[in-house]
Amino acid sequence: MFTFNTNKFITFSSNLVLILLIQSQIAFGDIKEVVLLHTNDIESVYEPIESVWRDDIEFMGGIPYLATLIKQTREAHDVSFLFDAGDIFTGALSKKSLGKLPFDLYSTMGYDVITLGNHEFEYGWEVLSETMYRASFPVLNANIIYEDSGRTFSRPYAIVERDGVRIGVVGVMGVDAFYNTIAKFQRTGLAIKDPTETAQYWVDKIKDDVDIVVVLTHQNKTAPMQTNKESDPSVQRGFDEDYAMAGKLKNVDVIFGGHSDNGLNNPVIHPDTGTVIGITFGQGMHLGYTKFAFNEKDKSVRFIEGRLIPVNAKDESPDKGTLKLIEKQRQQNPELTEEVAYMQNAALRQYNRESTIGNILSDIMRSQSGADIALLNSGAIRADLNSGPVTKEDLINVYPFVDKLTTVQITGKQLKQLIEYSCTLPYGIAQFSGLQIKYNPSKPKFQRVLQALWNGESINDEQLYTVATTGFVAAGGDGYEIFTKGEVVRADKWMADALQEGFKERVNVSLPPLDRQTIVSE
Repeated sequence: MFTFNTNKFITFSSNLVLILLIQSQIAFGDIKEVVLLHTNDIESVYEPIESVWRDDIEFMGGIPYLATLIKQTREAHDVSFLFDAGDIFTGALSKKSLGKLPFDLYSTMGYDVITLGNHEFEYGWEVLSETMYRASFPVLNANIIYEDSGRTFSRPYAIVERDGVRIGVVGVMGVDAFYNTIAKFQRTGLAIKDPTETAQYWVDKIKDDVDIVVVLTHQNKTAPMQTNKESDPSVQRGFDEDYAMAGKLKNVDVIFGGHSDNGLNNPVIHPDTGTVIGITFGQGMHLGYTKFAFNEKDKSVRFIEGRLIPVNAKDESPDKGTLKLIEKQRQQNPELTEEVAYMQNAALRQYNRESTIGNILSDIMRSQSGADIALLNSGAIRADLNSGPVTKEDLINVYPFVDKLTTVQITGKQLKQLIEYSCTLPYGIAQFSGLQIKYNPSKPKFQRVLQALWNGESINDEQLYTVATTGFVAAGGDGYEIFTKGEVVRADKWMADALQEGFKERVNVSLPPLDRQTIVSE
């Protein structure tokens, strides 16, 4: 039976009247439509990603394809601006150029302003402080300061103008993002101030001189390492810090966020302040689109619409300028183009579950180390592998860290504790090789493992087992403190070398079955 919803009809009618009113005002020249485009957490994803989780798009993203979409979208609008909320570094080519390539790419793509993310500090703040000045656009951060002087590390704000519309932009980073995702040696000498208080301070400085105020943030909960997060609500981390900030800040029209890689298919409007919040899923797979109506007479700003536009790499031609920069960097580092193996199918990450790429990498770690078991933390897997040839560049993108394959000897009792800790999903689930695990995630923490077998047998509390992992985890990283109670018996091979050798040995790599960590519901 059809039921007429009065509230929905009133809302629809009101929106229709508003749109018609705006359109009539635009026709008479009173209002300008202003389009604000935004991205976040692209993290040097230069090639399209095989989007096996979608039925409508075969390949998504890739900076040259994103660049084409940006150009097409901007050409369709008279007044547009382009912003990014941070994390433009990481990966092999960024590392080889110490961040120069990402800044050159974003300059070519026509970004108006970006704010710094935690990945921009990967090569140390000293390198960043010099490299960021090669950008053709302002690189912002208002709340990271030098400890000795209190001066801001970067520009706190920028004012950009187009066709008579002035946009004031402030950039900030979250406290948690600063301390927990930037290594201590990369930020020694720097400190951070409260992002909301700092943003308000600078907004107050510029609000009377601009027409629209934008705050670019790099905060919220740390992103899970999972490319298909748009299809998996279990790993979507939300945007709590952005939402709380939107409720506190005054005279701010829009917040574009980053860091959590959460995505808002449609922007959220804070009910108390009217501040619009937008964020994409990261990895350069979507372009954030928001449209505002700016009244030149009374200087009012009204949100019209917003959405995420998927970057369909099959429907777009790659942008020649960005493609040329990427290829030039590869030519300068020909060793990265060496093919080491061939993937029969795409291997994708899963943050809270066993994954095909996690199984492959942990199998290689176990075979390269000769250990009984291997463990790789999900957060360490920084990229997926498409089907087809696998190059050295691909493998560095998957694991870009300078670390050693480390073997630790622990007791069976400690191994059980380690497995239980992994099943609490502290930083995603650990990816294992050499174990068969059954667990119930609905049970209380540290009571979730129903069965754990090694070589088909129950783990013996008194027996000693060798576990291959990374040096970071062996030192207690990601909370795996149990490893620090064991004995390091081997750490003589770099992870990058181990992975390359392992892929070369396999040549044609097929996906291992997903049968190592079984979820049991009671």
